[in-house]
Amino acid sequence: MFRAWPYLYEGNEAYERDYVATYAASERAAIVIARDGDAIVGASTCLPLTDEDGAMQAPFRAAGIDPASVFYFGESVLLPAYRGRGVGVAFFREREAHARAVSDAAQAAFCAVIRDNADPRRPTDATTLDVFWRKRGYAPVSGLICRMRWREIGAANEVENRLQVWMKPLGGA
Repeated sequence: MFRAWPYLYEGNEAYERDYVATYAASERAAIVIARDGDAIVGASTCLPLTDEDGAMQAPFRAAGIDPASVFYFGESVLLPAYRGRGVGVAFFREREAHARAVSDAAQAAFCAVIRDNADPRRPTDATTLDVFWRKRGYAPVSGLICRMRWREIGAANEVENRLQVWMKPLGGA
C-alpha cells in the first residue's frame, strides 16, 4: 500500500524491522489490526511522541509544542477493497481511545505526505483524505512540517519528503 500515491515508498525488510522496533520498545504503543477472517487487511499504529526519535520530535519542539503533550499516530493502511466500510473511522476511534487510556496527552497528531498535484506520478483518480480527516476533528497545523527520508520507487537513494502535521485535541492534560 505504501508503494502507491502519495507515498511512493520502496521499502525493505531492514527498514521495516527498525520501524516496528520503535513501537515494540514503547510500553504505551498500540497497533490496531483490521482482519477479514484470518487475513490482515489493514493496520494502524500509535505511540507517545516522546517514544519517537528526536528527528520526529524536533519540528514539534521548534513550533513550541511539548512532545509529552502529543500522542503520535503513525501509518494507517487498509486494502482498497475494504475502504469506505468504516474501518478507517474505527482506526482513529481506537487509537484515540488508546491514547486517552495510557496517557494524558492533550493532542493527537499524524503526518500526511505533501506531494505536488502536478507530479507526473500522481494517478488521475488520486484524491486526498482531507475531508475524512476533518470529519474526525483533525486540522493541519500551519507551518508544522516533518521531514522524513525514504527511498522512492525506482530510486537508488533515499530522498527527503515533507509531511504536513495534522492535530486534534484529545481532552487530556
